[in-house]
Amino acid sequence: MGHSFFAYIARMKYIGRWGLMRSTVPENIQEHSHMVAVLAHALAVIRRDKFGGTIDPGHVAAVALYHDAPEIFTGDLPTPVKYANPAIRDAYKAVEQSAADRLVAMLPDEMRPAFGQLLSETDPEVLALVKAADKLSAHLKCLEELKAGNREFQQAAEQTLRALESYRLPELDYFIETFLPAFQLTLDELEG
Repeated sequence: MGHSFFAYIARMKYIGRWGLMRSTVPENIQEHSHMVAVLAHALAVIRRDKFGGTIDPGHVAAVALYHDAPEIFTGDLPTPVKYANPAIRDAYKAVEQSAADRLVAMLPDEMRPAFGQLLSETDPEVLALVKAADKLSAHLKCLEELKAGNREFQQAAEQTLRALESYRLPELDYFIETFLPAFQLTLDELEG
């Protein structure tokens, strides 16, 4: 039968995000994970190259790339539900860990340690950057929807921006100041 880890990873494209919101452009967790990996890598490069950190941007990007992989089994639980109270949050974390363990078990023995680390990262510095990139990706989705005239995302845009500001990460603040304004532009404005 073979090992099914990567066949399951390929199915991330079937798990939709923003289940409670009307989107003009649907987003799945595969697309989202790619953007989170891009953003996490950028934040890690900024931390290392602008602020003198020693973090490995490649490792941060890899952790980000797989950060939602357990949702292959759990689905994408909407944020208001996931964080409604501590009991639901903690139960969902346990379910996600079980799903991550299930995925890792689908690999040959020699590959399990490498992927197990990515799916169960414990380094708080790495986790902080991935969390920031995850929220930044959500904020960018909100901006995209607002730019398309979808006011359904107005409150989510405000909430995600407040959350980003609360992280107090210099590399995130730098990204927001340096790169976020371009996301408001049209293609013609970007090229002009």
